[in-house]
Amino acid sequence: MNIPALSMALSQTRTMNAVGTAVLAKSLDTLEATGDQMVDMMTSSMELSVNPAVGANIDLYV
Repeated sequence: MNIPALSMALSQTRTMNAVGTAVLAKSLDTLEATGDQMVDMMTSSMELSVNPAVGANIDLYV
């Protein structure tokens, strides 16, 4: 059994796992910020509209 090679492989696996977790956390933060910006944009567009009731509801007929 090659202990040094096994140790290096385990260390590399742990490092890649940590990197993957960090990238996932960063992408979740980015998506959360983008979602907040979209909500702010939609809220501000409703506040600035001349008639706030227009476009707030959609009538669908099936």
